[in-house]
Amino acid sequence: MWAEYGMDGADALRIVLSAAGLYLLVLVLIRTLGQRTMANLSSFDFAAVVAIGAVVGRAILGYSPTLAAGALALVTLLVLQALTGQLRKFPMGRATVNNKAYLLMAGRDMLQRNLRRTHVSENEIIEKLRLSGVRSRDEVACVILEGTGQISVLRAGVAIERDLLENVRGSELIPDHLLAEPRA
Repeated sequence: MWAEYGMDGADALRIVLSAAGLYLLVLVLIRTLGQRTMANLSSFDFAAVVAIGAVVGRAILGYSPTLAAGALALVTLLVLQALTGQLRKFPMGRATVNNKAYLLMAGRDMLQRNLRRTHVSENEIIEKLRLSGVRSRDEVACVILEGTGQISVLRAGVAIERDLLENVRGSELIPDHLLAEPRA
């Protein structure tokens, strides 16, 4: 029956296994290279993502793709994405799948160790400060690389509630005068 639709059972199994393996490989690479890999893509980054997609697609579908093979690959990837979403409901799954937030700047100081760890450059931070309307580093309470790869700028002037910094690696480096007193 599968042969009538452009593939046999062995091809179907190969497609499902290839899609699952490459999906996991892409997730591991993104986790390894840092969450900035997929956020705010430049034109060069976009070209790389398109090329990666083409390579992954060709690897999954093989030399002569058919409509059935493409549909099976697409369904497999969507099922894997749905399963990944379900994993996020559990603490262990969330820790495995989601990236952690990192403090990149505390007050005026850029945190070089976290910048290196997250593959974010000082120039990217400065650009984000300008985009946020910051005119002086004295206006900055902290800069955080969120788990999504986006960069948040929190301004000085209003004390930061400590619970907003939960699960932000390095948040203990924020000067106390920028933090709100704990509520009783």
